[in-house]
Amino acid sequence: METMRIMFTCLLLVLPFVTGLSKPANLQPNRIEKRLNETNYEKFRRQHVDAKMSVKKCDTEMKKKKIYADRNKCKDVNTFILSDYKQVKAICNGQGRYDQTNGTTKSVAKFRIVRCDLKNNAARKPKCQYKGTLLTNRIVVVKCEGKLPVHYCGDEMTFESNNATIGKIPMRSTSVPTNIHF
Repeated sequence: METMRIMFTCLLLVLPFVTGLSKPANLQPNRIEKRLNETNYEKFRRQHVDAKMSVKKCDTEMKKKKIYADRNKCKDVNTFILSDYKQVKAICNGQGRYDQTNGTTKSVAKFRIVRCDLKNNAARKPKCQYKGTLLTNRIVVVKCEGKLPVHYCGDEMTFESNNATIGKIPMRSTSVPTNIHF
């Protein structure tokens, strides 16, 4: 009988190690760790391409897609391209103009984008709150690697008159949209 009790006690001690239940919570694999294995292109898609994004979904999508700055600080600005990923990918495959001076590629096509700006500066997760802004007629600027977009560099607003482009103004992620009248 004593031997049975000792074996049962040993089993109870060994069982958590065998099943992995003994690991502290911070050592358990999680979604963030798995994301470390994503390619630069996969990260770009996750953070910047979403055809169904809207200005009202900034808080939800930033949290759901786990888009943060370093050390769990809320990211100041993030831009979502409202398009199919194939159209965005095409920027690096003949549908963009390469700029040798800075190594970026500008889209030929115009895109609609949603820019999510942090409302509560210096906040840390989970207290990130964003204000979304819909911007249209944007030339998207990206860095390409191996014919794939891997970094969102910014966007440019274009002005048109009678279907002819008469000017472009670079709008960096931190720029504030303005209404300009001629």
